[in-house]
Amino acid sequence: MSALEAMRVRRSLLRVTDEAPTHAELVELVSAAGRVADHSGLAPWRLIELRGDDRERLGRALHKAERKRGVSTKPLRAPLLIAVVARIRPSHKVPEWEQEAVAAGVAHMLSLLLDEAGWGVFWRTGDATRSKAVAKAHGLARNERLLGWLYVGGKPERSRELRIKTVDGERFLSSMPRKKDKKGKKK
Repeated sequence: MSALEAMRVRRSLLRVTDEAPTHAELVELVSAAGRVADHSGLAPWRLIELRGDDRERLGRALHKAERKRGVSTKPLRAPLLIAVVARIRPSHKVPEWEQEAVAAGVAHMLSLLLDEAGWGVFWRTGDATRSKAVAKAHGLARNERLLGWLYVGGKPERSRELRIKTVDGERFLSSMPRKKDKKGKKK
């Protein structure tokens, strides 16, 4: 499958099975996803693999962030969660927003690779990504920001039948505006 075709058929699956890629399979995909465009080669990202009890620890941190007791079941919706972390590095050439964009680019590339490899993937974000309790659970340093989690699992049989939505590229593509002359005509 070409990269173009892989992107056309990709979709988020909100329900996945209990199967997940192995650590070794994941390492191979992360190695490829890490080739995302990265101004100055800062590699301002890292990923955290959450399986088994790690998901329950995250569930406790999510509830703590919301000032609730107990454990949120959200992290249990997939057998593998991959936390996407932007590692902001001091740079006079690369602003913080661009470093976060690189981390998000790695996550998106990884989601495409996982989808192409036959895994179901969806990306979760939210206010909890910036909470102290969730940052502590992930062991984030002061210069790190959690961007969200990729939820990964097997693709249910029924998901293969889902309709693929198309995007009208013409709607989102425009030319740079041109200046108008004194008569109001574009130059």
